[in-house]
Order: sequence, then structure tokens, then C-alpha cells
Amino acid sequence: MLPYKTLIIDDEKIARNRLRRLLGGFEDIFQIIGEAQNGDEGLQIIQKLKPDLIFLDIQMPGKTGFEMLQELSDYPIVIFCTAYEEFALKAFDTLAMDYLVKPVEQERLELTIEKLKSLGEKNTKSQIEELLQIVQNRAERKKLHAIPYKIGDRVILVKPEKITHFLANEKYVDFFTIEGKKYITELSLKKLEQRLPENFKRVHRASIVNTDYIKEFRKYFRGKFVLILNDTKNTKIETGRSYSERIRKWMQFE
Repeated sequence: MLPYKTLIIDDEKIARNRLRRLLGGFEDIFQIIGEAQNGDEGLQIIQKLKPDLIFLDIQMPGKTGFEMLQELSDYPIVIFCTAYEEFALKAFDTLAMDYLVKPVEQERLELTIEKLKSLGEKNTKSQIEELLQIVQNRAERKKLHAIPYKIGDRVILVKPEKITHFLANEKYVDFFTIEGKKYITELSLKKLEQRLPENFKRVHRASIVNTDYIKEFRKYFRGKFVLILNDTKNTKIETGRSYSERIRKWMQFE
């Protein structure tokens, strides 16, 4: 029954504002009842406001959009938003849901509105679970087995198991081996986070750490941590506050 009570879940304020502005042009279809900037906040608002429809970012600090969905027992209609075409799976065409590639354009949103006419009142648990399984299988097939590093006409391949951490550096990303050697890759942290093995964890907006090389971690102020790595330099990595809950879980820190 129109308009759909709509919730926007995205960690980027610019993306939320853009989508809110576009949806404002279709007030007869979308009634925006709130926003959330991460998966934990999204769960709380969904449980409280019971939206009919959510626009859900896939990659977010803390819980991803997929991880957030796994904690729901009842699903509204889900329209995924992503900055990456690789999530634009054919599964979205066969399941009762849709995706939008950011930055969202009005023409594409209009196609989503057309698709809404054929969607049910909500997504079923089986539909969500089927999509999550497809995405997981696809992600496993696309894991990186080596990080390329260009030196002139040569390309050196560095195995992930030799890498201790990655640090964002303007347009590029620096990565370091246990011997303390520094390399540069053009792959973004977001792309690396999606394709690296499971032992690599995002701990800050600007860093990814190989957890196999964490020697020690210490409580820091405002809920953050400092990770001490087992490399030749005993590198210290400060974590981001928005990643604290995730770190507590995989480090089993109490």
C-alpha cells in the first residue's frame, strides 16, 4: 500500500543525501521515515519503525549490508545500493529485490520503481538466504592469490601470506611484508577488503591488517585499540572507533 515507509542505510552521508533528494521526487511512492549510517543502527531502526522498504548499502564499516540482513527474522523489501558493479548479479533479476549502483541516477531509480510493481510486500527468508549464498560463492571464487607490484616493465607478485598490513596513501595503497618491505598497489582498500582471504580484516577506514601477524592488542581511548604486529618493526596500527565491535568479536576480547 503506497507510499512505502522507506529507510535509507548507508555509511556515506553524501550518498544518503543524494538518495533522499532523488526519492523526494516520488513522494507518492516513498515516505522516508529515517536514515542509518551503519548496520547496527539499521537493525535498531528496522526493529523500531518497521519499514516497508529499505535502501541498503552493501559495504559499510562494522556490519556489511549482507551481515545485517542475516540478523533479521522478518524482511522488508530490500533495494541494495553499491559502488561496485561486481555485486550486480543476475540473482537480483530472478529474486524479488533490486540493486542500484552508486552514484544513483534518476533514470535507474525509475526502473526500480517499475520493478516495485512486481515485488511482493516483503522479501522472504529463503530469497535473502539464496542471495547471500550466491554472493558468498562468488566472493570465494574472486579471492586474490597474489598482489601485483609494478617495477618498470616487470610485475612482482607478492603472496598475501607474506603481507602484514595495508595502508591507504592518497590515490594508492601501500602494503608491507613481514621483512618490512614496502610496496604499492593501485587496488583500493574496499576492493582489497572484498577479495583478500578471511584473515585480512579492515580495522580502520585507512588500514587492513593480516590478523595472523597480530602479536598484541591494547585498549586505547574512546573504545579504540592499538594493534602490535609481529614484523621486524613491531608496527603499531591504531583502529577506528566504528570498527571496535567487529574487532572485539574476531579477537574474542572481553
